[in-house]
Amino acid sequence: MLLDFEDSQLVLVDYQTRLLPAIHEADKVLGNAMRLARVAQLLGIGAIGTEQNPAGLGENDPAIKALCRRTLAKTHFSACADGLVEWLRPQARPQGGNARSLPKHLQKAVPAPALAANTVVIAGCEAHVCLLQTALDLLDEEFDVWVVTDACSSRTERSRDAAFDRLAAAGAELVTTEMVAYEWLRNCEHPQFRPVLELLKQA
Repeated sequence: MLLDFEDSQLVLVDYQTRLLPAIHEADKVLGNAMRLARVAQLLGIGAIGTEQNPAGLGENDPAIKALCRRTLAKTHFSACADGLVEWLRPQARPQGGNARSLPKHLQKAVPAPALAANTVVIAGCEAHVCLLQTALDLLDEEFDVWVVTDACSSRTERSRDAAFDRLAAAGAELVTTEMVAYEWLRNCEHPQFRPVLELLKQA
C-alpha cells in the first residue's frame, strides 16, 4: 500500500524551542520535518502542529509553525485528548435557521470540510512520549498512521527506537521523509516534482 496525497494529512508534534536542544540529532530531525512540511505545502496537503505546554517548553520552531495551517496547544501527552481528532475529522454540522426552521433532527447536515482525510502522516518529539501516545490514539480512532522516522527523535536513541518498535507492532507504517515525498508524487512528470526534488537534495 502506497501513500495517497489526496487522502493525507500531516501532523507535526512538538518541535518546540526549549525542547529541541535536548533532542538527539535535533538539527537533522528539524530539517527533515521542515522538508516534509514544505513538500506537503507544495502538494496542497494540510499540516497541523501541536505544542506541549507552550508556556513551559516554548512555541514550535517558527519555520515549522509557519508551515502549519493550525497549531494545537495541549497539556495531555496525546494530542488526541486535547482535540486533535476533531481537527483531523471535523463533524458535519446541521444547517442553521430561524425560529420557524425545521427541528434539528430534520435539518440537512453540512458536509465536513474537505481536509478530513483518513491517512495521518505524523512526525515529532519526543518519539516515546507525545508522538507515541498521539499515534497510538489515532490508530484507536481508526486512522491510517504513517510515522516519519527520520523526522522523529527523543532525548536518547534507545527511547526513540523503543517507540518505533511499539508503533510498528501496533500497526503504524514506518517511513522516511523521502519515502513520503516520492509516494505522494508517484510520477517524475508530476508538476511539483522539480521543486520537491530540490527540497530533498538539501538533506
